[in-house]
Amino acid sequence: MNETYNIVLIIEDNEALANMLRRRLIKRGYHVKLAVTGEEGLRSAIESVPSILLLDMNLPGKSGWSIAKELKSTEQTQKIPIIAITAHAMKGDRERALQVGCDHYLIKPIDFDQLICLLEEYLNN
Repeated sequence: MNETYNIVLIIEDNEALANMLRRRLIKRGYHVKLAVTGEEGLRSAIESVPSILLLDMNLPGKSGWSIAKELKSTEQTQKIPIIAITAHAMKGDRERALQVGCDHYLIKPIDFDQLICLLEEYLNN
């Protein structure tokens, strides 16, 4: 992993979860940016073009669904891998997430070891 360039942007409105993920990823050598609203996260993704994005799908205001769609339709951000994270695993949600542009779908509570494997897989390709 080339730490200098691997910025993980977490867009998550659950402050406890966002901070836990942030702390654990920093311990693993990742550079982490946090956003707690969809609008803030979208702005951060466009400005910083992170290496990967962890995106809560059920955000207040601008949803993760619309953020993923917007990022994947913009040339500057379309190649950012997006991992959807959600507590609401309804039938069809995984397919819907992939359809709007997410590259992977994880259900909360997040299995941190699985998340690390995914991050490494996307960042090393």
